[in-house]
Amino acid sequence: MEQIPAGGRGGEALKGQRLSDVNGRWGSDSVQDATLSVVGGLVGGVLAAAFVVAFTTLIKENLAWVLSQDNWIMLLAPFIGIAVAVLLLNLVARGQALQQVDGSKTPPRKFSSWLQFPANAVRADLTSDVVDNAGSEEKFPWRFAPIRAAAIFATVGMGAPMGTESPAAHLGVAAGSALGSLGQRWRSLARSAGVGGGAAGVAALMGLPLVGLAFMLELGRRNHAPLNLSRVLAAASGAFIGWGVNVGLDLDLIRLIVPNIPPGDLLRALATAALVGALSGVLGSVTGSAIYQARGWSASPTVKFATGGALLLICLLAISSLATPAAAIGPGAGAVTWAESSSATFWVLLAVVVLRALATTAAVMAGGCGGLFVPLLAIGDLSGRALAPILGVSGELAAAAGAAGSIAGGYRLPLTAIAMVLTVGGPISARLTCVAAVAFATAAGIAVSYLLDRYVLHR
Repeated sequence: MEQIPAGGRGGEALKGQRLSDVNGRWGSDSVQDATLSVVGGLVGGVLAAAFVVAFTTLIKENLAWVLSQDNWIMLLAPFIGIAVAVLLLNLVARGQALQQVDGSKTPPRKFSSWLQFPANAVRADLTSDVVDNAGSEEKFPWRFAPIRAAAIFATVGMGAPMGTESPAAHLGVAAGSALGSLGQRWRSLARSAGVGGGAAGVAALMGLPLVGLAFMLELGRRNHAPLNLSRVLAAASGAFIGWGVNVGLDLDLIRLIVPNIPPGDLLRALATAALVGALSGVLGSVTGSAIYQARGWSASPTVKFATGGALLLICLLAISSLATPAAAIGPGAGAVTWAESSSATFWVLLAVVVLRALATTAAVMAGGCGGLFVPLLAIGDLSGRALAPILGVSGELAAAAGAAGSIAGGYRLPLTAIAMVLTVGGPISARLTCVAAVAFATAAGIAVSYLLDRYVLHR
């Protein structure tokens, strides 16, 4: 075997090889790898948390301005934002920043395959890069992050019914993985910094470190990323930083419902978990399938914008008529606020849920750039509130169970949903009711996804 000298160009080559080997040996549990994972997670977490918090704050400020305008301006703003996003991604970036989804792939025929969320069922556009590069975050296309950030700001900041959590993970991973471009010494941290950055972005956004940790690890498993000590340490370090930034700055970027009132008795808790979980899981799963089909539609950007825009207009006008214009705008906080203070019937709430799901699908079809996690939270929240009077439980408990169930059934992130309900607060019995709702929602979501893809979409 050829001997490489310790110094000179050969030494530099050996050094580079060793640095690249660190990324390649993530399966080992050596002290050196663990240290690099923690350091990378911390560095990536700091960069990502700072960027994501500043960016999300700007989105919230702009969205607040939109909501303060006259109704006609409020309803017009989302179309302007989506149009800007389409122009940025298709003309300025010449389509290179778009993430293509192949809707033609045949889904798995075996029901057991759906227990692991197949790769061709990724629902969120922004999530696909995070999934595709899970386990090799140093290869993440971070150079597209600026143009995508501009498209996200235009879409979500102008009131389209899309969310900020997938952008937080996407931009967080991009901020961390970009370290690899700073030189040879930083390349060994790029992967752990990318994982930590994604976890930090989500934790900073939601104020729950366990959610940031679970989100990155659970999402990574869709691409069979290793669930080893190094990856866990990187994600945990980043999530800790993101949570620290949220607490230190007293941020309130996403409002999560705390189930402060327990269900009362075991039978009522089980009924709440079963009915709210099943309803939110089914609605979330159907919404996810519809969004995936809309994302994979191969029409021209002009046709997509016209078709999606027309459907979005119908949905926004219908929601404004049933509820308020503010309930139609944004990721879903306005709809939740309306539901909390209204005495709407079950059928009115359910109609708003369906219209919100259609509106998010239409925004995706039109070319909007954003996340689906928060819109699904709102869909599940309203679904739970619709059932609360029938079940005889508090609206907050039913809403929390529904929100978690929609994430489990629609986004297929049951562990992330469980992490959310266990750490958001409330009595233990209420939290356990929400955990049980996640189990029912996951089962319902898997069944509906399989039936839709197997017997309706790909017969």
